[in-house]
Amino acid sequence: MHILGGRERIGLRVFMERKVPLTMLRNIGIMAHIDAGKTTTTERILYYTGKVHRIGEVDEGSATMDWMELEKERGITITSAAITCFWKDYQINIIDTPGHVDFTVEVERSLRVLDGAIALFCAKGGVEPQSETVWRQADKYNIPRIAFINKMDRVGAEFDWVIEMMEKKLSANPVVITMPVGKEDNFSGIIDIISEKFITYNQESFGRIFKEEEVPEKYQEEMFERREKLIEKVSEFDDVLLEKYLDGKEIGADDIKRAIRKGTLDIKIIPVFCGAALRNKGIQHLLDGVVDYLPSPLDVPNVKGEHPKTGKVEERRSDKNEAFSALAFKIMSDSYVGKLTYLRVYSGSTKVGAYVYNPRLRKKERIGRLLQMSANKKQDIQEVSAGDIAAAVGLKETATGDTLCDLHRQILFEPMHFPEPVISIAIEPKSKVDEEKLNFSLNKISDEDPTFKISKDEETGQIIISGMGELHLEIIIDRLLREFHIKANVGKPEVAYKETITQPAIGEAKFCRDISGRTQFGYVKILIEPNEKGKGFIFENRLKQGMLPREFISSIGQGLELSTKNGVIAGYPIIDIKVSLIDSIYHEADSTELAYRVSASMAFEDAVKKANPVLMEPIMEVEVITPEEYVGEVMGDLISRRGKIESSMQHKGSQIIESKVPLSEMFGYATSLRSLTQGRASYTMQIYSYEEVPKNISDQIVERVVGISRFVN
Repeated sequence: MHILGGRERIGLRVFMERKVPLTMLRNIGIMAHIDAGKTTTTERILYYTGKVHRIGEVDEGSATMDWMELEKERGITITSAAITCFWKDYQINIIDTPGHVDFTVEVERSLRVLDGAIALFCAKGGVEPQSETVWRQADKYNIPRIAFINKMDRVGAEFDWVIEMMEKKLSANPVVITMPVGKEDNFSGIIDIISEKFITYNQESFGRIFKEEEVPEKYQEEMFERREKLIEKVSEFDDVLLEKYLDGKEIGADDIKRAIRKGTLDIKIIPVFCGAALRNKGIQHLLDGVVDYLPSPLDVPNVKGEHPKTGKVEERRSDKNEAFSALAFKIMSDSYVGKLTYLRVYSGSTKVGAYVYNPRLRKKERIGRLLQMSANKKQDIQEVSAGDIAAAVGLKETATGDTLCDLHRQILFEPMHFPEPVISIAIEPKSKVDEEKLNFSLNKISDEDPTFKISKDEETGQIIISGMGELHLEIIIDRLLREFHIKANVGKPEVAYKETITQPAIGEAKFCRDISGRTQFGYVKILIEPNEKGKGFIFENRLKQGMLPREFISSIGQGLELSTKNGVIAGYPIIDIKVSLIDSIYHEADSTELAYRVSASMAFEDAVKKANPVLMEPIMEVEVITPEEYVGEVMGDLISRRGKIESSMQHKGSQIIESKVPLSEMFGYATSLRSLTQGRASYTMQIYSYEEVPKNISDQIVERVVGISRFVN
């Protein structure tokens, strides 16, 4: 029988801020689809590691990590929260991320700075849409992962079905470390395949006390089969294990664990654990998996960047004695301490009161305070060093994605890239006082959230706020009304359309005008071409060297980029376009930066009109899970919304329908789906891509936009 204890000892360790060796540090994130049980799992981890003395529950609004009032009310995670705990003398820094697609930026920036991750899957839902999204994000940053199949006690739970989905949908190579004993109401515990033990949990102690026994006879054959398969898969990562396996010798637990760790760090395999977090089963072995298989800061490759002045590739080791470097991955406003800048320190160290250099700003900023964060609770610390995740106070101008480094050993990390908003809402303050408060509050939220954009409609004078979905904007408006106490009128959601071109074209323009008694001259000739999807705006100078001074070329680039903000069809931003400067005329006396900026803008408009511009709309990936008797109605409704059915898959008496549907057709879909299926179906959706709007729909949109413009004028 095992009892988890030592919480007082662990708490003392945190208070004393004793640093563990880097080999015993784990920086991990927990990622999954919404409602897979991330926060519930995190709460159990905090309880078993002694970080909290009472288990918080999402449904009760008492979860440690969901500390915002909106999170407690809605029962969802909105913002990522960081916390530190200890397990078997290992320090684990955890970031619990949101599962809803509207807050995917929180996952993106968290994964950027983490060394490893736990991927959570619902035993009934399997690999759901947001599971795929976060998995691809983890692939992008080469994050080693372990998997936890949660909710084995839920009706419809299927362990092997989830394993199969991981292989098919994620192209993963899962290896089973713990297998379930029973499922649904009969889920009684887990079998550790490596130690060959059956583990049951004492519910009176909330699972803190657990017992290891011999594996029941009826499960032994399955366990040995899974163990043989596990050894066969991981033997390629360890020569000693391979030799023993081929010679038929006895293979010990240490041999297997060593090979699993090597395969996991190389991202060749995904160790899979199982349990039921809400029923307090399987979490301790998941924690063992974190320390046994996920990387320390020393196990991941050295971080690379470039020198901001020379462009030369720079590299930093995870070592306190290296030059300081860190990435600011999250900004948060705090009512007590002001602006909090979350940092992941990659190398070196810095202290309270020290100056750090920001290469983007080309200036130094002073660190006023350093804080160890436990969700929304803070503890002052005096120093951070390689491998640490902490928050700094006093970095007034540093933004999300900025590099901070030593002035004398500069490095610039690759900036973080965030998706463009797909939905907009007009908002109007009710009074002059509210207008000032609104502008201040919106800028504050924009600093925190890189996917939240603010603009102003020049014709109507309205403030337009844009985000990643209806829920995203709903949360922001809720914060404005409740947190910032602003009174405002809010419009209906509008789709964030874009424009692009479909063929190459040449445009030219001359600007020659007397301004304030001086002639301003500029002539620009450009070639515009469609760019690859998602590549945005690219400017290329094809002029012969010396034909035009560098500052004027820069002005032309600025004028062109500014012109992409307003398209020629209906004034929407132009995306995925490549512009080449192919000719220009220079007058030594009359040429000015302003003239080239204006002529570039005029040439751009001329070219775009010739390049067959089209309107683009966001297309959503929509997954509906519905009882089989409603499949026809659901599919018919999706098709009527200009949707394309991609696939339909049966699972446990339900049908999973995957489709692609324009966002403009999805407003109010939740109500319609409830009506069609008597409230028995559910759906999720996320941005897939931007596609051309059909001509008849495009004409309607343009007519509406032009009509509004005429009405205002």
